[in-house]
Amino acid sequence: MAVVDEGAEVSASNNSGRPIKLFRNLSSKIAAIPMILTTLVIFVGCTVWTITYSFTSSKLLPKTKFVGFDQYERLWGTKRWLVSIENLFVYGICSLVLTLLIGFTLAALLDRKIRFENTFRTIFLYPFALSFVVTGLAWQWILNPEFGVQNIVRGWGWESFTFDPLYNSDIVIYGILIAGIWQGSGLIMVIMLAGLRGIDEDIWKAARVDGIGPVKTYVQIIIPMMKPVFITALVLIASGIIKLYDLVVAQTSGGPGISSEVPAKYVYDYTFKAQNLGQGFAASTMMLVAVVIILIPYVYLQFGGRKND
Repeated sequence: MAVVDEGAEVSASNNSGRPIKLFRNLSSKIAAIPMILTTLVIFVGCTVWTITYSFTSSKLLPKTKFVGFDQYERLWGTKRWLVSIENLFVYGICSLVLTLLIGFTLAALLDRKIRFENTFRTIFLYPFALSFVVTGLAWQWILNPEFGVQNIVRGWGWESFTFDPLYNSDIVIYGILIAGIWQGSGLIMVIMLAGLRGIDEDIWKAARVDGIGPVKTYVQIIIPMMKPVFITALVLIASGIIKLYDLVVAQTSGGPGISSEVPAKYVYDYTFKAQNLGQGFAASTMMLVAVVIILIPYVYLQFGGRKND
């Protein structure tokens, strides 16, 4: 009986002395209710609504007439969509690699505590402060063959020099890529620089004592230690790649022809200009699938890998 009474006392003490987990941090949970409702109603609700109506024959207005996968079959049978996917793939791979490489290189140079570091950091980060539309229009002028880079070089005497990527359907996506890298590298540089400044100085001292060169130190020691920083940078770059729209509209409007089309522009044009909600929703659903494909490895690396460690 004594044991039972002692257990009852402990249970009673727990019930009376300790707050139930549900009511812990009650004020913060109440404050989070608007955000939770917003997420459920606007983000989750609109996502479900979009996916549902992508299986309908909706045109100007939503319709509940389901047509199965007809919209998706039409989507993947449209040359414009296939060109946009190809452009996004080329832009994405090049942007991912070059932005990371340039951003990390600039961060590594600034981390050497050079003179006028603040000035250089401001110059490199300044393009990120501009909107994509302003960046696109600026580079449209720079790459214009009549008064841009081509005209300047020809004025120096190289009459046969040709550099008109925005007017060449074969390389137009690379002209857009130049503007994208110019704007995004500064942000990645700042993120990488913050990661480098978080590395203990004793590690560098130990590497110098062991006779390890700077490049080998970066590759074998520093970069593996910055894994979370690289994951964050990859997610930011990938999200910007998928929603690529402003640069294309500002620089080429999808031209010449349809050679610089991207999925986000396809969604906008079919949803609002062509007034074909079903086709626009199907394209946006495929973009959502791409986002999920990116998020799954990110979530695993951030939480699954940490749990295993």
